[in-house]
Amino acid sequence: MKVGDRATITRSYRASEAAGLAALAGIELVADGLVPEPLIGGLFSYLLGRELPGFGSNYLKQEMRFVRPVLVGEPVTATVEITRIRPDKQLVDLATTCTDASGELLCEGRALVLVEDVGQLRGQG
Repeated sequence: MKVGDRATITRSYRASEAAGLAALAGIELVADGLVPEPLIGGLFSYLLGRELPGFGSNYLKQEMRFVRPVLVGEPVTATVEITRIRPDKQLVDLATTCTDASGELLCEGRALVLVEDVGQLRGQG
C-alpha cells in the first residue's frame, strides 16, 4: 500500500433499499426517487474495510460534500485514494469521491483510518 493507491466499487440502489434504510432508521424518506446519503457513505465504509486499507482498519473520520442527489437506479462509482500515510501515528488519509456513469462528480470528501501495521507500508509521506 502506498500514496496514490486506489480502490473503487460501482453499484446502483433500488427504491426498496432506500425505503429499507428509512425503516431501519425510523425516519421518512426525504424524497421518493432519491438515494439517502448514508447509503452512499456505506460504499466508502465497504471500500475502507474490505479493499483499501482493508481488514483491520479502524474508520476514524469521514467528511462528505454532496454536489447533487443520487437517483434510484443510477450507477454510482465510489473511489478511495490514499493521499498520505503517517506511520508515526498509524494513520492513513484518503480522498473519497463518487461519480455517475458519465464521470460527473456526485460527492467528494476525505477519510481517516487507523491501520495497526502502517509502519510497514511503502511510500509513506
